[in-house]
Amino acid sequence: MTRLTLLPRPAGPVDPSVDHELQAIVAGDSTTETCTTDLAAGPWNFDTRPGYGPGSSMGDVIPVGAPRQGELPREYREASEDELDSRIRAAKAALGDRVVVLGHFYQREEVVTHADYVGDSFQLANAAKAHPEAEAIVFCGVHFMAETADLLSGPDQAVILPNLAAGCSMADMADIDQVEECWEQLEEVYGDLDTPDADGLVPVVPVTYMNSSAAIKGFVGRHGGIVCTSSNAQTVLEWAFARGRRVLFFPDQHLGRNTAKAMGVPLERMPMWNPLRPLGGNDAEALTDAQVILWHGFCSVHRRFTVDQISQARAARPGVRVIVHPECPMEVVDAADESGSTDHIRRAIEGATEPTAFAIGTEINLVRRLAAQHPQHEITCLDPVVCPCSTMYRIHPGYLAWVLEELVAGRVPNRIRVSDDVAEPARIALERMLAATPKAVG
Repeated sequence: MTRLTLLPRPAGPVDPSVDHELQAIVAGDSTTETCTTDLAAGPWNFDTRPGYGPGSSMGDVIPVGAPRQGELPREYREASEDELDSRIRAAKAALGDRVVVLGHFYQREEVVTHADYVGDSFQLANAAKAHPEAEAIVFCGVHFMAETADLLSGPDQAVILPNLAAGCSMADMADIDQVEECWEQLEEVYGDLDTPDADGLVPVVPVTYMNSSAAIKGFVGRHGGIVCTSSNAQTVLEWAFARGRRVLFFPDQHLGRNTAKAMGVPLERMPMWNPLRPLGGNDAEALTDAQVILWHGFCSVHRRFTVDQISQARAARPGVRVIVHPECPMEVVDAADESGSTDHIRRAIEGATEPTAFAIGTEINLVRRLAAQHPQHEITCLDPVVCPCSTMYRIHPGYLAWVLEELVAGRVPNRIRVSDDVAEPARIALERMLAATPKAVG
């Protein structure tokens, strides 16, 4: 194992707040770059406009009819950071065990500080299921995560998304109509998709990443498939290959490719499915030979990371340990020292016993938080430009204060509900996912 070069500790404590950095950039007090200074404004400035908002996904095309957030009352828009902090704490104290607040790793620091549980999508799915006593689950994340919490929580529990405009561009890249059309075209190539062959294997098993709509999860459940997260993707693919000749993996091509490649699946047997082209842009022979069919989707946060950034990090910090998320492009994953889920990245840093230089390829809010929590290490983001997840950043403490105070007043705002016809098969797929615990954590 290569011995890492010990580097001097950063001067002074690291402020975990991305918002503070963005405000400093706008004020001219920081020379750090940002992808857009609009990030320094309150997200309510963008709630009435179509689009994902400023940040990494601002160039992605949002579907017509995507949820929009109503106007946030002025008192929350104009409140200071300290005032919102106090109001959130007071509301949580008044609600007690009646509410549980879940916060994704990618949430801004000012929101995460109030979460009862912080984790990745897999961990928060379990947390939602584990609290039947709570009357309300406030999910500080994005829309598909709140849908998942609704699927796994009790029928009398209200799942609340503080800002309805917090969607996910990757999840939106797999539209249910497109997926149904894909399945019909695959049936023309493979024959009856429900009939096992002599070995007991069906032609194709659908696997959807957690970053997908409840409708997609329902589709997967109806067709014998399963949901996965970045924490258990390999375990899920092993589950699928034990049941089918092939896997249809959506919506993130990169997680599917990186996971299957690590399992020994050749790249030439992983064709891409472009939903805008007949047979996804493939011929029948390529689909027949396929082991994993990859949907043409991606995460705009993780697509920002490049091999050049890794090279620059190694040149600047000899011995730097580069860890990236498996939603990054294959070339980036291959060039890194290791890849893994957000929780894997957190545990890798926590497990380092000597002062170490880390260059991390994942969302900036998590990277800055880890840097603040572990001052003995030098932890930097591979991307030098501050560009958080557009949609995660739509959850502002103003919205969290608003929904909590509404609950105190006996009102339930922004409730996320999944219809029964979608919920039943989606729960089947999710229960399979929750049972697919990785054999070894790494």
